[in-house]
Order: sequence, then structure tokens, then C-alpha cells
Amino acid sequence: MTSEHAEQLTLDGFADPKRRRHAQKAKIPAVENPIAQVVLDVQATHLGRTFDYLIEESQSEAAQPGVMVRVRFGGQRLDGIIWNRAAHSETPSSSLRYLERVLTPSALVSAAMRRDITLIADAYGGTRANILRLAVPARVARIDKEQQLAESGVWQGRTRFSEAQERARDTGFARFRQSYDGAERLRSALTGSGFASFVVDALPGALCWTRDVAWMMLETMLAGKSAVVVLPTAREVGDLEQTLSSCGLRRFAPDQAAHGGYRGDFVVLDAGALPPAERYRAYRAVSSGQVRCVIGVRSAMYAPVEGPALFMIVDDLAYQNMDGFMPYPNARGVLRLRAKTHGGVFVSIANVRSPISQWETNGDGDPSVVRETPVSGFSSPIRPLPAVVKEHSPWIRWLNRDELARLADPSIGARVPHTAVRILSAALSSGPVLLSIPADGITESLSCGHCHRQARCPRCTGPLERVAEWHASDRPTVGNTHSGMASTTRQSAGVRCRWCGAAVVNWTCPSCGNDRLRVVRVGAAGTSQELAGLFRGVPIVVSSRSQPRGVVETVAGTPQIVIATPGCEPRVASSDGVPGEYRAVAILDAWNSLYAPGVDARCDVLAAWMRSMALCAPRSRGGQGLLIGETDPVIARSLMLWNTTLLASKEVEERVETGLPPAYAAACVWGRRDAVMNTLSAIGVLSGDWSSVDDLPAVLGPVPIPQPATISERELASTADRVKAVVRVSQSHRAELAIRLRNAVAKHVATREAGELRFRLDPKDLI
Repeated sequence: MTSEHAEQLTLDGFADPKRRRHAQKAKIPAVENPIAQVVLDVQATHLGRTFDYLIEESQSEAAQPGVMVRVRFGGQRLDGIIWNRAAHSETPSSSLRYLERVLTPSALVSAAMRRDITLIADAYGGTRANILRLAVPARVARIDKEQQLAESGVWQGRTRFSEAQERARDTGFARFRQSYDGAERLRSALTGSGFASFVVDALPGALCWTRDVAWMMLETMLAGKSAVVVLPTAREVGDLEQTLSSCGLRRFAPDQAAHGGYRGDFVVLDAGALPPAERYRAYRAVSSGQVRCVIGVRSAMYAPVEGPALFMIVDDLAYQNMDGFMPYPNARGVLRLRAKTHGGVFVSIANVRSPISQWETNGDGDPSVVRETPVSGFSSPIRPLPAVVKEHSPWIRWLNRDELARLADPSIGARVPHTAVRILSAALSSGPVLLSIPADGITESLSCGHCHRQARCPRCTGPLERVAEWHASDRPTVGNTHSGMASTTRQSAGVRCRWCGAAVVNWTCPSCGNDRLRVVRVGAAGTSQELAGLFRGVPIVVSSRSQPRGVVETVAGTPQIVIATPGCEPRVASSDGVPGEYRAVAILDAWNSLYAPGVDARCDVLAAWMRSMALCAPRSRGGQGLLIGETDPVIARSLMLWNTTLLASKEVEERVETGLPPAYAAACVWGRRDAVMNTLSAIGVLSGDWSSVDDLPAVLGPVPIPQPATISERELASTADRVKAVVRVSQSHRAELAIRLRNAVAKHVATREAGELRFRLDPKDLI
């Protein structure tokens, strides 16, 4: 039984247990360009290149550049996009595999979109796979079948525009020309050819910006071009959608016909609000040319439009917050890059001009003065006429201590002084009143104990923070000031800069020479209870994300007090198609603006205040605005005159002196300390060719930062040493900085070095 000739016993009638092997059909490579260069859905930086695969002759017609395919990679099946087809490959033929399957019937990523994705990835130090993950929604197979019907002509979008829409365009341009000084120049760019960039200062007024944006979109669409508009939140998307509908444009939606197709003039791209199928349907409708107008939040910046187009961003200060995934692309930079690549028009419109917009408009109209980078460059300013601004804005007054003393107000120091109570009570007789308060929550900051100016680092002007316990002998006496908790104490060794991490000792205030620091803790909870005692019998509505009712979308135009945090201001219900207005708007606790730590803190504060003031009735209809409390005089003047160039110009001037963006290009690098330091050395900012910039150190920090919020990314407390550093170079070196950082991270990942390592360019905050 153990001999080599032993046989397995079988019963008569049973088949031979040997397996039958099916002969595999020989695969024949495509005759023309049999190599597919595929970008795989792999987010690792060191794998951010194309991989070669063979195309079978039977798949040659379907496997065109831009389609989605499925391939074998490292023992697993992955999806990818064919980036190009080639005749030869540098990979040995014995290592080449065939494509397993072609998933989409037509190109999902067009040639223009592939070019844009490559440029965006290079500009922000990422890979094409990083951008594809953000730009292309998850595939839904049944939508591809619907799209085949649309492309075959069964479902057709609008090919001609009605006379009503042409009248809306002409009416919008007439209004825009009467309000702005560069209307003709902007219209020529929208209807003409060639790249142009504009910065538009929006007029005050309830939803006035939506009418200007709608005109620019109509002007572009009627000229046969596409339009992409990125807005801060879904609330602004809804506001613009209503205005477009009033102009005769229809949202992309199911048609009333029996075949159930989709028709429309514009689509809404919102990764968070739309179901996957609807988002993919909207993406396919735009990529196929069925719809040429796109509005939405951040994800709309990747809308797959073709040819010259309008790329517009509303409130670009909000979109310095960039995307939440590597390589953290900035919406403003992406839109400007795409506009230049497409030969289209870039427009940034906002109530408050951001520092980058102000920097782009410097030079008194001479483009050569502004340094050109992949994501920024010279822009032409479009300013509203002073007489129109005065007519549209409310009468804004700053009720600080000096003004209240001049008015002999006996309630100086109160959160809502008697003068404000009298003005708001009079406004309540004819309609609603809005009171804007700081965001809910508790924050802490250090300021001068005498003049209350924010304490800043003498080395880099960054805000100071406490990092150690105060001496017991210096225990502060806590007092309630302006509904915030404030305390004064002498300095401790545990004070450092949030930006550069330098310890600060023997600090003195550059304004008054005082050497005491003041701890300020501010909060906005309980405001409604406080105001209920001042305005008895008046209905009070609270709109805040942290309140039980959440954000209130609209309120009636009846007398009532509306208390809202920034970004949660309810709209007043319209009547006869005209947007409703508040009779008065008051900004409470203005002194909180003195303690915000961010680089764009002053601009963000002014943007929040102007957003609220824009909902007020103009002075011609008795609208009044109140700014209550102490604040930076530049912010107050910019608000009262509705001229944000005052603050923006000062911001740029100070940032040139201190070496901060946008005067210089900056990147934040964070992770484990040894990985960060190795990266800084590798890119040459510690001792290499970029170790200094205009006699300023190229590196700020590193400073310790807390562990990440997600548990999966945390390290053991005994080994974690997480830090952040800020790298700054001249704007001419920005593109090379992105490539150097990408290569350093790719090497870190490829060699499997321990520890976290990440970076982002053009950060909003350096902390």
C-alpha cells in the first residue's frame, strides 16, 4: 500500500476523480497603442504615478483615455482611470498584466479634466489619485446607462435661451453698470476670449450679491460658455438657486415627459447634501455637456466643464479653509488655476476683500508688479461707486466708550448701553431686529492688563498662550467683564508663542509699556436670557448650531429680536419677490475681536459683521447698524464706511513686514518631531539654499501640537512627540516648494519610516 505504484481504489461506474483543465483562451494585445497608462485609486504618495497594463484587442475600442477600469495590483483588484495610451512600455513585458474590465461606457474624466487634475496635484504637492478621489464621485452603474440615452439624443438639455432670460441678463447688466466702475471691462471678458481675473467688492443689501452673480452667469451662458460658482455653505447655494430660478433658469431635475429624462440649465454639486446617485448623475450631465452651469460648495470647484468658462468663488475668505484631505487644495487657488488653463475668467466676489485678493490687485493696474504663481497672480479690481455704497448701506454707528461719553450715556460699560436700547426699541416698532453675537463656546487668550491689546510675540508677532501653571502667589482675581471672564496676573515662565514656539519672558506691551498679562475667557451662552430683561414682551428667536432649535432659516417680517451666531443669520421672509430686511442690526461684544488668534482673524471678524449688516435695510429706508464695544479702529472704519480695502491694505502692509502670506508662500508641516525635522532638512530650509528669505528665518517653530482627533491616527503617549512647523519661501519658489515637500513625504512613506508626516500649502492659520 505504500509502494510508489499503489492506486486509489474505486468502485465500478464512478468517473475518474482527475480534474478537467479548461484551456485558457489566448489574449491578443491591441493592434494600436496596446499599453494603458492607468492612475490607480491608491492614495500613497510614493505610488502617485501611472502603471502600465496591456489592452486586449477585444477591449481596444472601449478602453479609451478617461474611462474607468478594473485591474490587478499587488494581489487585489483596484479601480483606476486610463490616463493615456502608448505604443511601448518601459516595464518588462513579462511583468505586464491585462486590464480585467472596462467599467464605464464613455470617458469619465475628459482630456481637459485630466490636464487640470495634473496641474492641481503639482500645485499643492499631491498626486493625481488624491485629486481624483475628491473630484470624481463614486460610480453608479445605472446612471451610466441613463447617460447613454442622453448622449444618444433621447434626452436633450436646453439649446436655446428664452427672451425672458435675455431680458434678465440685460436688466442685470444695466443694474451692475450703474453700481460698479468696471462693468464694461468685466462684461467684455465674460463674452470675449482669453484669460482674465477680477476681484469684485460686493454691494451691501439683502441678497444683493446673488443678483450680481446671476447676471455674470447669464452673461457667460448666453455667450456659449460654461460657468462654475463655488459658495461657502448650502445656505448660500439655496439663496443663489432662488435668484437663478427667478431669472428663468431651471435646476437639473426629472422632466415631465413620459420617458422620465432629466432637463435643466444648472446643477448643484454638493458632496455632503446629495445622495451618491444624484451627485454622480449631476457630474455625468456636466461632463457630457448636457448642462453647462454648476453651483455648489467646495466640491463644485472640480466641475468637469470644457473650454473657456467662468470660474467664480463667493467669499474667498471662507475658502482659505481648503479641503479636508491630502493635498488640502484651496478652492480659490484651484478655480484661478483652472480659469487660466481654460482661457476663461476668474472672479472673486465678497463683502470683505481678503488679503490674497488685495495682494493680487496691488500695483495700480500694472500686472508685472504682482508675482505670478500657479494659483495666484494679478487681478483687476471692480469697485462699487461710493454714492451707490452710501445709498445701499445702513447708517452704521460705533458705540465705543468715547462715543458713549460724547453722548453722555450713563450706561458706559454695559453690554447693551442705553443708547443702543433706545435705537433698537424704535426699530422694533416696524420690523425685526438682528443681534449678532460671537460663536458659542469658550476660548482663552492673553492681552495687556492695562490697554487690553492682544499680547503678541516680539519675535514673529504671533499670539501668546499659556503652557504652564501660574505661580500660586500670582493667583488672579477673577471678575466678570462684558459677559466674559477676565483676570490679570504677572507673567510666568509658561508663556510662549503659538506660531514660532519661542518662550516669552519679560514681556512688555509695545503700546503702553505695561508688563502684566490679562487672561480673557469669552462666551456667548445665555444672551437671550439677558436681553429678555431689556426688551420685555418682545419675541426672541435664537439661531445657533449649538442651540436646541439649531439654525433658523427664515423669520417673519414682524417685530421680534433675532439672536444669531456668525453664519446662522435667518433670512427675513420676502414679500412680492423682494428679499426681506431687518430694520436694525447690532453687533454685540465687539471687544471679542481683539483676542482672536488666527492670521486672518481681523478679516474674518469683519466678514462676519458685514454678512450680518448686509441683511439690514439701507439708510434710505431707515436701516441702522450698531457696533457695540471696543475693537480695532481699522475694522470699525472699514465697517462704517463699507470700504474693506482699508483693512485689506493694512493687512498686506503688515504681512510684508512680518514675512507672512500672501507676501510670501507658506506651508505647514506637521507630524512626529523626527520626521518633521528630517523633512525640513531635506527640502533645504534649515541649512540649505532656502534657509532664509529676505533676511528672515525660513522656518517658524516647530511647536508641540495635540494628538489628532481620530483614534486610528493616535500614537502611544510615551512615544508621541507631535509638532508643527511653518515654512515660508518667496512666491517665485512656491511651485518648487510643493514638489520638494511631495518628494520628501513620498520618500518617508516608501522607506516605511515611523511616525506621521503631512503638509499643506497656503494655510489659512499657522497655528
